[in-house]
Amino acid sequence: MIQARARFASLVQSFRVSSSSSKLAAYYCYASSVQPVCKPSAYSAFDDDYADEDWDNLGFGVTPTDYMYTMKCSKDENFQQGLLTRYGNIELSPSAGVLNYGQAVFEGTKAWRKEDGRLLLFRPDQNAIRMQIGAERMCMPSPSIEQFVGAVKQTALANKRWVPPPGKGSLYIRPILMGSGPILGLASAPEYTLLVYASPVRNYFKEGSAPLNLHIDKDLVRATPGGAGGVKSITNYAPVLQALSRAKNRGYSDVLYLDSVNKKNVEEVSSCNIFIVKGNVISTPATNGTILPGVTRKSLIEIAGDHGYKVEERIIPVDELIDADEVFCTGTAVGVAPVQTITYNNRRIEYITGAQSVCQELYLTLVGIQTGLIEDTKSWTIEI
Repeated sequence: MIQARARFASLVQSFRVSSSSSKLAAYYCYASSVQPVCKPSAYSAFDDDYADEDWDNLGFGVTPTDYMYTMKCSKDENFQQGLLTRYGNIELSPSAGVLNYGQAVFEGTKAWRKEDGRLLLFRPDQNAIRMQIGAERMCMPSPSIEQFVGAVKQTALANKRWVPPPGKGSLYIRPILMGSGPILGLASAPEYTLLVYASPVRNYFKEGSAPLNLHIDKDLVRATPGGAGGVKSITNYAPVLQALSRAKNRGYSDVLYLDSVNKKNVEEVSSCNIFIVKGNVISTPATNGTILPGVTRKSLIEIAGDHGYKVEERIIPVDELIDADEVFCTGTAVGVAPVQTITYNNRRIEYITGAQSVCQELYLTLVGIQTGLIEDTKSWTIEI
């Protein structure tokens, strides 16, 4: 197994940028301000050349790309065909449901560039399903799986020149489903919009690929039973900013939250799931309504099983962190991030990291599938 990891690591290091350039055929939908439903129409082909970007110094921030995708529907109706438009600001009523009552969910997925220049998406159908579950919780209609995946595909293809070279990052794609129609009283909005935009990214944390240092906040919680912590609602994220800001000001990478009832069980980090390793057993908190069921989390659980590890989804008392061998975080944005230390009750606990770690083994397999370096026997990737 160690030799296999070494061979794969060598493959990862040998990423190279293809110098070939070709023209990309695509289609562009246009609509008048009166008619939101559009029909496909040819638009000028994009160039396969890369955008003028410093790929070696990408972080995780907004880089305006060329195009975004929008699709609308009225309450109690189905979404219809959407359209690609130039990336830019959008117009909303001051009384839009998303602005007044936070009626919105969002997703995150990525497009990766293969060495031959073609693009790969990773399990966008799972994001579509999660959006449907979140939309139901927030009383919104949602696009079908086919509509969602089609919107992601079109957004990735239209912004192909912004997909980083192999080994330099990925194109992060952000679909947002929101109540865009005006509403004053507390109720569901009369109109909904799916908006999909993209930005080239690399490492989510400022530490880059370096291991993380987490802090457990005993006072502030992320989610409560019966709330919306188990769906990707926009309302889940602003409440963690206070704890996150406090932790970063003290030199930590992020916050690990405990359950809101007993303050004794591990739940998740601000924007990612968490795993702990002890021997051949990998454990992660069960998704019981307060924890987001991450697509990367789900994928890592299956990959770990394929590698011979026993995976447990269960309640994890915070005291188990003391004896853990490794800890790592997973998420679309963060990927698979090793944790070096966790500080709890002024005690700093250290964990194994590095080339021979379980985290690295699983990370290399996941990225290999996402980028086409490892054969996808699970039908997780979609080639555009």
